[in-house]
Amino acid sequence: MSPRRSNMRLPPFFRRLFKFKSMDFETAVWEMTQLVFAPKKVFRNIYYHKRPLAHDRLLPVSETKNSYHRADPAFTYLLLIFQLMTGLAWGVAYADGAGLTIQISLFFAFVHFLGISLLVSTLMYFLVGRVLGKRRQGLFGPPGPNTPGSRGEEALEFGYCFDVAIRAFVPVWLFLYVLQFLFMPLIARDYWVSNLCGNTMYLLALSYYFVITFLGYNALPTLSKTEVLLAPIPVLAIIWLISLFTFDCATNLAPVLWCGVGLRKAV
Repeated sequence: MSPRRSNMRLPPFFRRLFKFKSMDFETAVWEMTQLVFAPKKVFRNIYYHKRPLAHDRLLPVSETKNSYHRADPAFTYLLLIFQLMTGLAWGVAYADGAGLTIQISLFFAFVHFLGISLLVSTLMYFLVGRVLGKRRQGLFGPPGPNTPGSRGEEALEFGYCFDVAIRAFVPVWLFLYVLQFLFMPLIARDYWVSNLCGNTMYLLALSYYFVITFLGYNALPTLSKTEVLLAPIPVLAIIWLISLFTFDCATNLAPVLWCGVGLRKAV
């Protein structure tokens, strides 16, 4: 196969989109669990993903995956399905009619999850690659032989940025789409304690998001000063403190409110 034809091949992620038998859903479930309780473990394993160990020795480079990006779409599929199910639950509880319920479910999955994750991935690919790193490597793997940065040098991949973005979405899904839905009848009440609990959910979700984002990029040896990715957390804490007396996140920012469901219906 000529180099030109090889470069035109689809990335492994897209070639495996419908090969469900080859997807590792067990590892995807493990990662989702660890992202809540021990997120550092998830990104610590990227070294074994790129340079897997065999008998306590690194395999030859020719036998390893020359990419930090995980081409297995199992994690994306699972979280997409969870978002669809969560959207159906919000729709059944607060929407008028099956049409709006389906609309909410699709909006949760393809706009809130996939759309925002792709947007964040694109921004991080350019900003992090330019500010915290020296070069970019390509979309979903190493560059071609004539591409800058191809001489065995590691650099940031868009595919890895997407991996980090969808994994950072897990605590957001847990706190704002699952727990907030379950406790909505309580946290939407006009009490200060309700406001405290609801706003704290948003603080935890967004703080977790930035922590996991930091851990993801901090795991790459080619990036430096990744601690700057944690800078929004103190700002979030200040906003949270002020909001306890001025703003109710649950009744003003609940995900279902962005899908055409009125405020009265939602609470």
